[in-house]
Amino acid sequence: MDSASGGVYGPQFFPQIKGTDSMQLLAFAIYFAVILAIGIYFFLKTKGGGEKEYFLGGRQMGPWVSAMSAQASDMSGWLLMGFPGSILAFGLGKVWIGIGLALGTILNWVLVAGRLRRFSQAAGDAITLPQYLTNRFASTNPALKIACAVVFLVAFTVYVASGFVAGTKVFVAVCPALAGHELLAMEIFAALILCYTFLGGYKAVCWTDFFQGIMMLCALLLVPIAMVKLGRFDPAYAESFTLGDFTAKAFGSNPFAASWNDIVSGLGWGLGYFGMPHILVRFMGIENPKDVKKSAWIACIWVILSLGAAIAVGILGRTFLLQNGDAVQSVAAKLLPASAQQMVFVEIVNNIFPAFVAGILLAAIIAAAMSTADSQLLVASSAFSSDFYQPVVRKNQATDAEMLWVGRFVVMIVAFVAFYIAASGLGKPGSWASSIMDMVENAWGLFGAAFGPAVILSLFWRRFNYAGALAGIVGGAAVDILCLYKLSGWLGGTYLYEIVPGFAAGLILAVAATLLTPAPGAVVDAIFEKAVARD
Repeated sequence: MDSASGGVYGPQFFPQIKGTDSMQLLAFAIYFAVILAIGIYFFLKTKGGGEKEYFLGGRQMGPWVSAMSAQASDMSGWLLMGFPGSILAFGLGKVWIGIGLALGTILNWVLVAGRLRRFSQAAGDAITLPQYLTNRFASTNPALKIACAVVFLVAFTVYVASGFVAGTKVFVAVCPALAGHELLAMEIFAALILCYTFLGGYKAVCWTDFFQGIMMLCALLLVPIAMVKLGRFDPAYAESFTLGDFTAKAFGSNPFAASWNDIVSGLGWGLGYFGMPHILVRFMGIENPKDVKKSAWIACIWVILSLGAAIAVGILGRTFLLQNGDAVQSVAAKLLPASAQQMVFVEIVNNIFPAFVAGILLAAIIAAAMSTADSQLLVASSAFSSDFYQPVVRKNQATDAEMLWVGRFVVMIVAFVAFYIAASGLGKPGSWASSIMDMVENAWGLFGAAFGPAVILSLFWRRFNYAGALAGIVGGAAVDILCLYKLSGWLGGTYLYEIVPGFAAGLILAVAATLLTPAPGAVVDAIFEKAVARD
């Protein structure tokens, strides 16, 4: 269906979604007003604070804000749309993604958070991941920073685009008058994110993420509880249903009945955490290293509850919608084809709750998309300005004010490119640019394969050196991209998430390059000792 005939995600596609409701719009308006107010407040508060204030908040984030911000920026609109939709359409094998992410979150906070906070400060008080990796080896060679900046710009642009897609779909669902005008909805969403990220920097992003994380958790917990309370759950509906040219979508009796590749791929998602810049930078911005343990408890509880609730939405979503008066084929027709399953949360919310409450719950999807997109825009801009513009273009001559405005300019450029990618998928259901799950999966895999091995080795292996870090980043990224396009063919059509071979290749190359090149000198050894001494 093209946009001229009512919009890809408009009321003709989901006839149960109500028309524009003033109470839903009021809930959205209140939410957006609060977000903009936070951005303006921190713009006025941080004026003249320089790049460290703008990009890392002066390392003044407390445990609650650090934890909630890290997890909210981690879980984009994918958590409320792509993930439960994937379980609904493709079965319990996709639950392994949630298991992998929960394990990855726990290991990241336990193994990486505290050490990265100490190592980043010991390594020249680094404010970005590329800067940390370079300073960690006391190097003036810009090659590693440039390689990081390239990966950042590519992966973050795709990731931000997925947030734009999620935000647009919710806007159109809440305001069907925008059906046929999806581009306008996307422009409004992008403009809002740009405003508070451009103005407020790291503190604005962290504080908005804090509130958005609370909204996401409450919405995710409330929806499956309401479905169960209404009693609309019949396991007889959960097995499978078919649609036209689609084969039966077997739901399965339990996650352990999944194929080996579903299990390995799902667990592989957990590897992404070790290389996710917009999450790792939250560890670097914690005010007191002693707060890491408290932040870890908060973050791990949040992610377990959120992922568990998202899984419940996917599982209960089949039976709830089927028992809501629709025939099996009718539900299948709406929720299986062309990434439409991503709308299951929206469909359920509009079926259960009164308009104002539904508006608040749907604003949680906007919160999820915004909390990730803003963080990614900020980290991408910091990587370019601090790790490419300053050392390569300006030869370390740029002032703090100049760096601040270069960073803001890059925020706009990345947002514009991401907008172009997201807009290219409008009116094209089934295309890569219209699938939240596909875009997040590709960007997540690239980050994890490129940076995960280098970050872990830099924190735990004294012998690790600059050559190893560069080889691991470049090699991991290259193998991940190659596997994205070729791995299914090599495995005879069997799907395996590209992060798994990409991460393994990055780790092997990083270790090999380190052992084949000279050990780091006394200066690098002193940095390691300084950081470890604070354990």
